[in-house]
Amino acid sequence: MAALDRVMGVVASVREDLAAAHRRDPAATDDLAILLTSPGLHAIWTHRVAHRLWARGAKLPALVLAQGARSVTGIEIHPGATIGRRFFIDHGMGVVIGETAEVGDDVMLYHGVTLGGRSMERVKRHPTVGDGVVIGAGARVLGPITLGEGAQVGANAVVVKDVPARATAVGIPATVRVGAAHPEEHTDPAIWI
Repeated sequence: MAALDRVMGVVASVREDLAAAHRRDPAATDDLAILLTSPGLHAIWTHRVAHRLWARGAKLPALVLAQGARSVTGIEIHPGATIGRRFFIDHGMGVVIGETAEVGDDVMLYHGVTLGGRSMERVKRHPTVGDGVVIGAGARVLGPITLGEGAQVGANAVVVKDVPARATAVGIPATVRVGAAHPEEHTDPAIWI
C-alpha cells in the first residue's frame, strides 16, 4: 500500500507541475507536448529524485544524476537545494541553483537565472526565495539573501540584498521599487521583467 501511495503522490505532483506550466506559459497548450519537451520540468523532476538521494546520504549518485540532468536540459540544480511545489522554469537554458538555495512554492524563473553564492565557506550561502516569486531572464540573485513572498526580479538584475514581499528589484546593482514615486511613473513589474 505504501508503494501505491508513493506512485499516486508522484502522479499528483506531475499533474500539478503540468497545470503550473499551463498557467505560466501561453505556448504550453498540450499536456503530452509539455511532458515530453519541457526542459524545466525535466530538470525539476530529476532534481526531486536527486534531492531524495542527497537527503539520504547518497551524495555521489545524487551529484551524478544532477550532472546528467544538466547535460540534457542545460539547467543546473544542485541536489542539496530545496525547491517547493509548482516550480516552473520557462525555457531554462543556463539556469543555476546552488546547494543551499531554498525556493518556495509557485516560483517562476526565466532562462539564464542564477541563484548563486558569494562565499566559499560551508554555510548557508545561496538565496531563499519566497512563495510566488518571479525572477526575470538573466537575473543574478547572489548570497544568503531573501526574496519575500510575491517579489519580482527584473531581467538582468543583480540582486545582493534582501527584497521585501511584493516589491520589484531592478538594475545593476538592483534597487527596490515598492511603489510609484510620482503619479506619472509607471511601476508595472511587467516592464522590468
